[in-house]
Amino acid sequence: MDPTRLVIAAEESGRALGDVLEARFPGTGTYLAAEFAAGSVVSADGAVLAAATPVADRMPVWLYRRLPEEVEVPFAVRVLYRDERIVVVDKPHYLATMPRGARVVQSVLVRLRRELDDPRLAPAHRLDRLTAGVLLFTVDPAVRGAYQQLFASGRARKEYEALAPVRSDLELPTVVRSRIAKTPGIMRAYEVDGEPNSESRIELVETLGGYGRYRLLPRTGKTHQLRMHMCGLGIPIIGDPLYPEQRRVDDADFSDPLRLLARRLAFTDPVDGTEREFVSLRALDPPQVPAVDAGTP
Repeated sequence: MDPTRLVIAAEESGRALGDVLEARFPGTGTYLAAEFAAGSVVSADGAVLAAATPVADRMPVWLYRRLPEEVEVPFAVRVLYRDERIVVVDKPHYLATMPRGARVVQSVLVRLRRELDDPRLAPAHRLDRLTAGVLLFTVDPAVRGAYQQLFASGRARKEYEALAPVRSDLELPTVVRSRIAKTPGIMRAYEVDGEPNSESRIELVETLGGYGRYRLLPRTGKTHQLRMHMCGLGIPIIGDPLYPEQRRVDDADFSDPLRLLARRLAFTDPVDGTEREFVSLRALDPPQVPAVDAGTP
């Protein structure tokens, strides 16, 4: 995890740095004392700062914030491919792509930086915390934008797999288009009237005792797009805690994952023009109790 940059405010000028930090982060005195002792609190030029160091207005200070208590996700991040420019991994369910909110260490980015000992790593795109599968990281900052643009421009070819109920009255394959919106701070996205900004092709690959294995081909990458489009067809993805209805799931409960997998990622490499293709090694397990025909929604 990268250090945090703090800037001293005018009203804090002239005070001891330790007092300023304790006022900003109450209850962290013991943690901060250890960070000062370790020489981990530094100025913009890298000089080690002490708790007694007087600070000035607009002075930048770098330090590592105390991490929140997190429930450990008991699944490994598999490296599928690695070279001097990119690292491709097979992300497990329940692990966030990058730090967000209370989940910091339990993210692919932090785990990968630690395991590969490379602080340059950055995600070229994201997968939802509950979605597993192929995820691309860049190594060289000089080419990061080129790989990120693959996803922003829609030139990355993505194939997903999902398990969901079967509806005998549903004609597949089908293409779903809708306009998806999301309010910051609210977990569920929603569909609104207007020009579609999302498109997904849905195919039924096989039936498994009442459940179906589906191939999902998104042409766009809106938040929760595949989950919403499947739910809108009356075949919500198994294990989805948000659609059709939101339900609370304990952070330590890993028994019923969202059966959604980023199965395949392919693209023309923006640096050398070679064709790249990466396929997940993971499998989606159906639930123990067989489903019945979902019928008409």
